[in-house]
Amino acid sequence: MKSYDHTVRYTVDNPDVVTTDLLDPIEYHYKGKRDIVITIAQPEFTSVCPMTGLPDFGTINIRYTPDDFIIELKSLKYYLLQYRDVGIFYEHASNRILDDLVRVLKPKMMEVTGVFTARGGLTTNVCVRYEASS
Repeated sequence: MKSYDHTVRYTVDNPDVVTTDLLDPIEYHYKGKRDIVITIAQPEFTSVCPMTGLPDFGTINIRYTPDDFIIELKSLKYYLLQYRDVGIFYEHASNRILDDLVRVLKPKMMEVTGVFTARGGLTTNVCVRYEASS
């Protein structure tokens, strides 16, 4: 019977390769007229476990109230695709996505929820939230 060394670290991209340069904010024309809540789901999010190098799969849900800007969806898709070969824990990915989107869009409120598929019989949901100061 073959023995496996579970302490082996696999080469994956560092999270620093993810850039916000791909994100394209668009002016929100209804600023000051009414608040809206925008909900976006990316059901094919992938990243890599930094411990094993194995792929992680999940859904990223983004819910926000814009102030000056909304996000152009194609640019968001390409931004999220950057995580495909990145070694990052679920909790860090959810926080990083929130931080990047808040920096670019400066929303009134934003929530990022990562719903990750089971690994080893455990599922993980991570929800992080931002509220602008009044």
